[in-house]
Amino acid sequence: MIAPSEAIALQKRLRRRVSHRWEGRPVRLIGAADVHFPSPGRSRAALVTLTFPELDTVERVAVDSPTVFPYIPGLLSFREIPPILEAWKRLERPPDLLLCDGHGIAHPRGLGFASHLGLVLDIPTIGCAKSHLYGSFDEPGMERGARAPVRGAGGGTIGTVLRTRAGVRPVFVSIGHRIDLRTAVRLVLACSPRFRIPVPLRLAHRAAGGS
Repeated sequence: MIAPSEAIALQKRLRRRVSHRWEGRPVRLIGAADVHFPSPGRSRAALVTLTFPELDTVERVAVDSPTVFPYIPGLLSFREIPPILEAWKRLERPPDLLLCDGHGIAHPRGLGFASHLGLVLDIPTIGCAKSHLYGSFDEPGMERGARAPVRGAGGGTIGTVLRTRAGVRPVFVSIGHRIDLRTAVRLVLACSPRFRIPVPLRLAHRAAGGS
């Protein structure tokens, strides 16, 4: 197992490889990834794929495996990526883009779960988190689609606070890998026609054993 100090050093190196550029390829199959920990030492990773923009389920994979890294805030990708890779091996058809239940570059070292996983798999990824991790922001308006920037320590934009449903708490969208923030926000909103959490992530959450 990699030591926490080594994991932090790796994050600092890998963040330079994250691409903020969207290649513009059509998204016909969109996926989502989530991981739960049903008992000490056990992980349950889930991947789902859906047609886009229809959001009809195509495939669902869930895999149980040993947990290989402890819970350490800021280093969750080292805990969650190994079981996701086991599930990824079982997908019959990989998605064109992957939504991740976590942050991308909106992370203290610029490499959250979505960015790390995008680099490992070399596919476009989007971080869509339920709660704030890093950076400063103003609360967006209460209407669906309202948004506000998340600013990093240097003042630059590292994410978007997005209201996916009127009158409910927003989600936190950030670049994972091989995508730009405007496209990431557009796709998250398109995947959230009725609920706060995008449909692919809701299905991945259930498949992984979430309530």
